[in-house]
Amino acid sequence: MDKFDRQILDILQRDCTQAVSEIAEQIALGTTACWRRIQKLEEAGVIRGRVALLEPKQLNVGVNVFVSIRTSQHNSAWLEQFHQQVAAIAEVVEFYRMAGDTDYLLRLTVPDIAAYDAVYKRLIEIPGLSDISSSFAMEQIKCTTQLPLDYCR
Repeated sequence: MDKFDRQILDILQRDCTQAVSEIAEQIALGTTACWRRIQKLEEAGVIRGRVALLEPKQLNVGVNVFVSIRTSQHNSAWLEQFHQQVAAIAEVVEFYRMAGDTDYLLRLTVPDIAAYDAVYKRLIEIPGLSDISSSFAMEQIKCTTQLPLDYCR
């Protein structure tokens, strides 16, 4: 990955709706060469997709809830089923398996506490969970989808 690839990725992370010709002009590269680089980045899986970022408050899901889950189950059959059940909950927008005291960390977006309570009731129906703890975000200080590009190789 060279400086042109990093510049392309930087531009696309900020606004992927720009025309290839606009991107090429910004980085002083020919349009065809720029298009080929974007195609290679997509084929290599560096660019996973292109999406529209939506404003949660405009869609009435402005409350972020962080849910820590601990489990006593650590077998592959349970893990697979648990992953499928949680991934199927639309309000779960991020889902991580953790190291340390917490086994899983979820980030949910909901309109209010009542909506979270409905999700909580679905979570506690899943067998094998020993603890579910929730924290509500009071203020969002930083939220970005842009990854740091200084570490690219």
